[in-house]
This record gives sequence, C-alpha cells and structure tokens, in this order.
Amino acid sequence: MAQTQSSIKEVIPDIGGNFSLDENVIAAEQLTGRFDLVIQCATEGGRIMMEGEFNSMSELYKLAPTFVPQPHAWGKFQLADPVTHFFLCDFLDMEKQMPEPTSFCARLAEIHQNSVSPTGKFGFIVPNCHGKILQSNDWNSDWASFFTKLLLSFLRLELDINGPWKEYEQAFETIVATVIPQLLGPLQTDGRILKPCLVHGDLWEENAAIDLSTGDPVVFDASAFYAHNEYELGTWRRQEVKFGRTYFIQYFRNMPPSEPAEQWDDRIRLYSLKFNLAHMIGWPGAPFVREEYVSFSVLLSSRLMNAESITT
Repeated sequence: MAQTQSSIKEVIPDIGGNFSLDENVIAAEQLTGRFDLVIQCATEGGRIMMEGEFNSMSELYKLAPTFVPQPHAWGKFQLADPVTHFFLCDFLDMEKQMPEPTSFCARLAEIHQNSVSPTGKFGFIVPNCHGKILQSNDWNSDWASFFTKLLLSFLRLELDINGPWKEYEQAFETIVATVIPQLLGPLQTDGRILKPCLVHGDLWEENAAIDLSTGDPVVFDASAFYAHNEYELGTWRRQEVKFGRTYFIQYFRNMPPSEPAEQWDDRIRLYSLKFNLAHMIGWPGAPFVREEYVSFSVLLSSRLMNAESITT
C-alpha cells in the first residue's frame, strides 16, 4: 500500500498542529483515491452513530448523488483511547443559507417518490441515531404502531432527563390512545396503502446548505429510515425552524398530502412532537415545549372527538 501524507492538519487546517491520521482512516481514504474528505468522530455510542450515518447517507446518495456528500467509509480507530469510530464523506465547499424552495422541495419529493423499502415495511437497515439519540427503527408494517414506539422511546428518555410532570405525561397518554389512532390509523384503512419512503430524518436549516461549486442545495447529517413521507416535514412545524409555509406549498405541489388529505396539517403537527422531544433531550430545561404538548393534546383530542361524534 502506498504511503500517504494525509493528516488531521489537512482535514482541519486551523487545528494548530500536524498529527498523523489513524491507519484505518488512511486505508479508507486510499480505497477511495480521495483525500479531500470530511471525517466525523464519536466515542460513546460511536459505532451506532457512525455506522448509522454512513448507511443513512449511502441510501440517500443512491437516489440523489448530487443532493448529499458522497459517503465513503465508516470504521474504528486502531489506537484511539477511548474507543472511537469515524465516518468519512466528501468535502463540499458549502454556504449555510436557506435553499431555494422550488428546486429543493422537488428534489426532496423525488427521493420520497423513488425510494423503495427493502422489506416493504417502515424502519431501517441498521440501528441509527437522531443526533446522539438512538431511535427505534425496527421493521414494522404498521405505520401508527411504528411511530408510537418511536415517540414513546423519545418520551421515556426526555422524562429521565427533565423529570416527571403528571399533566404532561397524561397528555401523552391521550396522544397515544386517541390522537395517533385517529390521525395515523386511516392512512392504512379503507383500502388505503401507505408507501414507506426514505426520509432524511432531521431536515432543518442546520443540516442543509448550498454547494458553492454547483449552486445546488445539499443536505447532510441524516438519520434516515423508511417512513410516511409527511414525517419528513414534522421538523418544519417547529417554531424555531426556518422551513416555513413556502416550503410546504412547494413540497405538496410535487407530492400531494396523503389521504385523508384534510388531516395533513394535524398529522404534521403530531410528527413535530418527536422533533420537539429530541430538542428537549439535547437542550434540557425547555418547559414551554412541554406546555405546548399539553395544549396540543387537549385541542386535537377535542377536535377529533367532536368530528367523530358528527359522523356517527
């Protein structure tokens, strides 16, 4: 194997030193023939994070090779203490700005439309993480059941971090018992078939940019799995996120809401709860978000029960 001068200094030029790369990283670079790569590293839980991101980005790259940096390898450092894993992908010269809505949403919808779950079910090929949070993604043919399990796994972790609150936990009981069955159940009843679509899984402005060499939008830091395509838009409903009304309009021009179409906004509000939970896990002490959950569950449960009484 040929020798290489590749070093951490080349990957992070302002680090203030010149340190030899681990042999496993060098081997991975030599296999690709590329040295203009980005390296991400993780220690605790690093294997799942790095393997998960590699597979997430690989699945997206197969469908849209100009929409994501090309992933190359993931592995384990030979000499690192503590045990450290890495993920290598192409370096892109990017500018952090909001992508133009029309082309961005068309490309996103194309991924959703063209993706095919390898099992025909909702889930993913390997365990992966939303940020640092392990997300439940075991294969399941029932979307309402899959999302319930995913949501509750995040809720349990959030309660461990931020502490119990009776009214808040009761709100979640209502969401699981009433809201999810009435909003997600109809997607797969009355002869409706819901296609599992590959989603990025954490698509907000911090994970999107413009490739300066092409002018095209790119996305990264994926936590992908096969889901209801509208789940992708759940994070756009969070107050802090800049993907607003224009992006919804453009997306639905390419991929209209699932039936029952009149429930699309409530479904996306429901999906946004998972992303809010992730925020509260990552940034503890956000009680205002908990209060939103309580208000949401009361409002939506009341509306759904009233609609049910009108139709019966």
